[in-house]
Amino acid sequence: MKKMATVLPQKPQGTYSFVSQPRTVQHRKKFRDQQQLQQEQQNDGSLQGQYANIMYDRRIVRGNTYAQNVLPTSALTNPLEVQRQQETRRRNIAKRRAKEHLRPKTVEAVEGRKHQDVQTELYLEELGDRVEEVDAQCQTDPFLDRPASPLFIPAKTGVDAATQIYDGDLFDFDVEVKPILEVLVGKTLEQASLEVMEEEELAAMRAQQKAFLELRNAELVETQRLEEKERRHREEKARRMQQQKEVLELEVDTSQRVAARAFAQGYLSDLVPSVFSSLTDSGYFYDPVERDLETGFMVWLMERVEVNLRDAALGRAMLDSIIRDIVKTKNREFEKLEAANIVDAP
Repeated sequence: MKKMATVLPQKPQGTYSFVSQPRTVQHRKKFRDQQQLQQEQQNDGSLQGQYANIMYDRRIVRGNTYAQNVLPTSALTNPLEVQRQQETRRRNIAKRRAKEHLRPKTVEAVEGRKHQDVQTELYLEELGDRVEEVDAQCQTDPFLDRPASPLFIPAKTGVDAATQIYDGDLFDFDVEVKPILEVLVGKTLEQASLEVMEEEELAAMRAQQKAFLELRNAELVETQRLEEKERRHREEKARRMQQQKEVLELEVDTSQRVAARAFAQGYLSDLVPSVFSSLTDSGYFYDPVERDLETGFMVWLMERVEVNLRDAALGRAMLDSIIRDIVKTKNREFEKLEAANIVDAP
């Protein structure tokens, strides 16, 4: 039994009337196609599109139809009136939804709390954690699998005819097969010889290519050697040119120095004697022995003479002082002797 998704039926609002014109039912095939069967197997057996259940069709009136007010057929003949009624119904539904949307709602609970539903009816009823549900199922007749198409065999037409052939009437196999074997053997030998020639040609081409590669490598090595030789020659030439340039610059510098020296000698030939003579007259050039005598020996001699003169003067002063003291002493002694002689005389 296949399960189908159930949709709760909606109550018809007012009297139902057909919007579309009646049409014929599509032709239903007796068997299912193989492509449709594979598609159903891929979709895990779910029903696709063609299945329908009149229990959930909105066009089917449910319940007791005796109490409903059925409009006469003449009232449904004007499609504009029907469209106007539908527009009015849609506007009413839109107004009702707008009012429900604008209706003030309960303020959201603060963080950490939640709202709890409380019964405010006059008569309380028991509320369970699980809402009672009822499963409803409907089984439709499955499509039969389409049998395999039988092999098409065309009907037999015409009249059968037969021919009797005896041995030796047609051909002798041993005789007739000889040219065929000759052709096959010849073709086989020709193909084999062509293959051998092709292999020899390929071998010769490989050898020629190998020789060409060896020659090319040798020429490449020789080219590299010549390029290296040319590079060395070019570097040697540049180095020699640089050395020759430096030699020329050195020769020019030397010649300029020699010319400057000759010019200086010619210019200073008369200047040097006059300068030396003026310097000699000014006392810048002197005899070292005479200068040594004047600055060294004479100064020392004068210092020694002054010391000797000072010592001689000091000796004479001391001698004078000693003599003066002796004279004074002798004079006092003489005065004492005279005074004594005078005293003794009377």
